[in-house]
Amino acid sequence: MLKKRSLLALTVLVIASIVLTACGGGADEPGEGAGSAEELAVGIVLPTKDEPRWIQDETRFRNALDEAGYEAEILFSQGSSAKEKENVEALLTKDVQVLIICPHDGTAAAAAAEAAEEAGVDVISYDRLIRDTEAVDYYVTFDSVQVGAQQAQYLVDRAEGTGNPLYLYAGAASDNNAFLFFRGAWQVLQPKIADGTFEVVNSDEAVALSDKAELTREEESRIIGQVTTNWDFNVAKNLAESNLTAAPAEQKGDVFILAPNDGTARAIADAFAADDDVTDYVITGQDAEKASVQYIIDGKQSMTVLKDVRNLVQDAINAAVALLEGNEPEATGSYDNGAKDVPAIQSEVVAVDEDNVQEALIDSGYYEADEFENLP
Repeated sequence: MLKKRSLLALTVLVIASIVLTACGGGADEPGEGAGSAEELAVGIVLPTKDEPRWIQDETRFRNALDEAGYEAEILFSQGSSAKEKENVEALLTKDVQVLIICPHDGTAAAAAAEAAEEAGVDVISYDRLIRDTEAVDYYVTFDSVQVGAQQAQYLVDRAEGTGNPLYLYAGAASDNNAFLFFRGAWQVLQPKIADGTFEVVNSDEAVALSDKAELTREEESRIIGQVTTNWDFNVAKNLAESNLTAAPAEQKGDVFILAPNDGTARAIADAFAADDDVTDYVITGQDAEKASVQYIIDGKQSMTVLKDVRNLVQDAINAAVALLEGNEPEATGSYDNGAKDVPAIQSEVVAVDEDNVQEALIDSGYYEADEFENLP
């Protein structure tokens, strides 16, 4: 329920304007899109405008709130924990009652969450978990471990024989989700690395730990430290090119690539496609970004994991409304953030490749068919 708030304050305010803070963009006029006598006291902070995923989230938050008759102020932190805290402090001065935060750095965001707690504001950690603080009330997320498991299973299902070259890539070491994705993938891949189905090419830490089914966070960190893309397209491409330069021809040929998300997958795929010693590749992704869906249709990316942002956004809005009404959102699990077990509201994920792209993404209404060329 609302912290330190009177239930007389249940009338709602999602602050009126989409503020494009990082890129200096203009804001919508106050009152635009309003359709309800009630206003929702929620502020939303997203990590960056530089990745398509978060632009999609911004759009869907706006649409969901418009449909509900509320307005929103969505602030972007542009990859800066300091800017993220400034954004939170700015929203607190406007008397928001619930904050939805997707942190840039899960540990650094603890300070912002604690500032909100001190102000009596409920905190919903969105998609990425805020770590090492008790000032997090709920975590709205996809089943991140399952994302990694589905990526890894896709690779396993397509591997034959032994000695298949496996290239591992991960997200940012500052993002707790990167650990959860990798953990899910390792649980599936490790037995197949241990039995010789796969040969890890680009991480001697993974090779050294290949007989260990469950890794500590410190061990995960050692591997991720070698294969991190930092969720950056250029970092991913440069790392892939460096890995390919260092690898002999016998570690190329038909290769298998664990890529953490769609943006990095496209960058990595381009690097592998340009190497003459790579004859074929299977590469994973996640987020079902439009560009990667087209890559899948064109045979440049093997799969993605659909995390239906419509569901995640709605879960976040539903949780915020429940808190404003003095109720407790219904949790379906929990995640240890290092300081507490945070109640979690989890959405399902779906593996998508060329065989089910029509059903999963077009027939479901997630995208329109005319947004793509040469749909199967």
